[in-house]
Amino acid sequence: MLLLAAAFLVAFVLLLYMVSPLISPKPLKLAGAHVVVTGGSSGIGKCVAVECFKQGAFITLVARDEGKLVQAKKEIEKYSINDKQAQEKLGPVDMLVNCAGMAIAGNFEEIEIDKFARLMEINYLGSVYPSRAVISTMKERRMGRIVFVSSQAGQLGLFGYTAYSPTKFALRGLAEALQMEVKPYNIYVTVAYPPDTDTPGFAEENKTKPLETKLISESSSLCQADQVARVIVKDAIQGNFNSSVGSDGYMLSSLTCGMSPVTTITEGLQQVVTMGLFRIIALFYLGSFDSIVRRCMIQKHNSQKSCKTD
Repeated sequence: MLLLAAAFLVAFVLLLYMVSPLISPKPLKLAGAHVVVTGGSSGIGKCVAVECFKQGAFITLVARDEGKLVQAKKEIEKYSINDKQAQEKLGPVDMLVNCAGMAIAGNFEEIEIDKFARLMEINYLGSVYPSRAVISTMKERRMGRIVFVSSQAGQLGLFGYTAYSPTKFALRGLAEALQMEVKPYNIYVTVAYPPDTDTPGFAEENKTKPLETKLISESSSLCQADQVARVIVKDAIQGNFNSSVGSDGYMLSSLTCGMSPVTTITEGLQQVVTMGLFRIIALFYLGSFDSIVRRCMIQKHNSQKSCKTD
């Protein structure tokens, strides 16, 4: 009886695996597509633009720093496949990648209150405005991709990110609601959750990052921007809702999936099967993070006592 049940389960899973591609979104072809990348002058945004350009897309870069923007344009043009790609293409946007963002780390009570508003303006509303600009045309054409670049700090709150994490959590809420609105129009939304990535922004963030945050961040390795960009572009093309990098990223996305949409049946099955195990692993991670915070607090307390004694 058990063998029969096991055989039935295996057959059912295999059937779902075979049927899943039939209900998945049709991949977007980047050759000849118009891709807009905000925050495209450096870091992940620039690498996303390069990756799309390599695959034949026409690129529009949007950034605040004009000097960096010009330099990024020159670097991207190095990957030109043919002369036509060097020509400017005006037309509707096939894919929008919202990469513009910044991070400020610090203790909650020490961060200036105006910086909370500034981060929300840049990280959240900075993705709302471009998305509003392209959505009507995408609906008319009944096709398109919109990517929101969140962060692993948008999947779990960490010490030092009381100003940053909420802005990245907000992107997920926006993405889930928007996906439900635009799916009937054959438009697919992707939320990317990159880990710590070697970018100019990350280097700037480290200047004010509390010791606790640095130690917690060191529990996972630093990724390269081009590696993250390749994953984001691949997932956006496929129409995947979640985009994560590495084993930790996969675990976090499964743990925090909640009511977020799935792209394939197999993705949903994997989340159901792995949820319990991943929760156990996550509890060990959380215990480790709490331990780091306690140790740092004790060290600070002892240091203050020593200074008073002297």
